[in-house]
Amino acid sequence: MEQILILEEAAMNRALTRITHEILERHKGTENLVLIGIKTRGIYLAKRIAEKIQTFEGVSVPVGELDITLYRDDRHEIDDRAQPVVNESNIPFSIKGQSVVLIDDVLFTARTVRAAMDALMDFGRAKRITVGVLVDRGHRELPIKADYIGKNMPTSLTEQIFVRLKEVDNVDEVVLERV
Repeated sequence: MEQILILEEAAMNRALTRITHEILERHKGTENLVLIGIKTRGIYLAKRIAEKIQTFEGVSVPVGELDITLYRDDRHEIDDRAQPVVNESNIPFSIKGQSVVLIDDVLFTARTVRAAMDALMDFGRAKRITVGVLVDRGHRELPIKADYIGKNMPTSLTEQIFVRLKEVDNVDEVVLERV
């Protein structure tokens, strides 16, 4: 297997800084803005973006954690006998009337984002939901797009993108793996 480094730590930081500025521009600041990270790596990316907002605007934006396990449309295909491992979502604030930015590491088929939107509806009716991702690799199966993208990386179906974060993997990088 061949691995190609797509983003190293500094490039990842620049991409997150750009995403942060785009979020602030589109939302015209931080009023009614909340970030919700999709487990697992989306949570850490959302927290990093919130830290950048704090630095740039001096405002602490709420950050929530969303587990989509029970909302996945493929959970029965994986193994009908296995019980899904459900992690707890942690959204300790109301999303009613808020502009929610869902944050994830990679956008591929868009099924994860669809599941996240379904899960989010159980928490209330947001004013608006937008999507931010570190890497968009293409190959949509659903008509969903990212509003904020760190890196567009068209891939073949035989390639994979791995986002590695210090909080989980002890390194910040994005790697393309060819089989």
